Amino acid sequence: MPHMVFIAVCMTLCNADDWEMVSCLGQKKISWLKRYIPLPHGIPSHDTFSRVFSRLDPQAFHQCFISWTTMIAETTQGEVVAVDGKTLRRSYDKSDGKAAIHMVNAWASETDIVLGQLRTSEKSNEITAIPELLDMLEVSGCIVSIDAMGCQTAIAEKIRDKGADYLLAVKGNQDTLYEDIKLFLDDLSTKASLVKSKSFHETLDKGHGRIEIRRCWVSTDIDWPDQKDKWKDLAMIGVVESERQEGKSESISRRYFISSLTTDAEHFMSAVRSHWSVENNLHWVLDIGFREDENRVRKDHGPENLAIFRQMAINLLKQEKSVKLGV
Repeated sequence: MPHMVFIAVCMTLCNADDWEMVSCLGQKKISWLKRYIPLPHGIPSHDTFSRVFSRLDPQAFHQCFISWTTMIAETTQGEVVAVDGKTLRRSYDKSDGKAAIHMVNAWASETDIVLGQLRTSEKSNEITAIPELLDMLEVSGCIVSIDAMGCQTAIAEKIRDKGADYLLAVKGNQDTLYEDIKLFLDDLSTKASLVKSKSFHETLDKGHGRIEIRRCWVSTDIDWPDQKDKWKDLAMIGVVESERQEGKSESISRRYFISSLTTDAEHFMSAVRSHWSVENNLHWVLDIGFREDENRVRKDHGPENLAIFRQMAINLLKQEKSVKLGV
């Protein structure tokens, strides 16, 4: 089994995206592989790879993945751990009526590695999967950021119990919380007072004919929300506004957040932007570099275990500093 794992990881690094490719590339690279592992019977067939990894318990394999990740890199104090979901779009099996697999990933933004992942049957189940994933990880001293799906009192409590701070996006899924925060932070007099109290930060980016201005307002004045006591250690609220100008086109978007942090607007905005980096540093690499959305492996636990191999490959590539890589 260890030798098959080694072959699968190495061939995934060579862009193998199914068991047939793993076996085929392994046969082409057998001389190189023999430098590191004994292969008296050659490379296993693609049927053998499929049979073994479709039956391998993905939870046990994932625990091994987490242990290995902890060995190669450790999160740093105050690092943003972005928790975000991604659907393996081609993993559905119409003939068996199986829906596409949805994975919840934990991404360490500064260390630049995948800390762990957990499968859910569908996106709506992220709410139950996130606490389970957090239970598997060491996130003490980190900032755990999650989009609005994870803005749940139980998840906030779990993060604090793990010794981390939470930074949660707020939308309309939390009763009146979103409307209350929006009304408060959109008020011009509130914004003016926050600017005067240095609870405001602004950045300007120019390039490729585009101008993007980001503004952040934060407030620790949180005694007024009716739901305050439901959120463990709630310490501040914030809004990040993005104004984009490209030619004659202009757009403005605002995102609202709650957090257990006590920090300034500059650090708050930096943490929010670190969460957004998961799209470029993980999801884009999976989709473009590893063609994850095109993958057709479907049998039993095969899709989930192959996803773990891709995460292992990404972590190895991200840790490689001797050459410049497009990941």
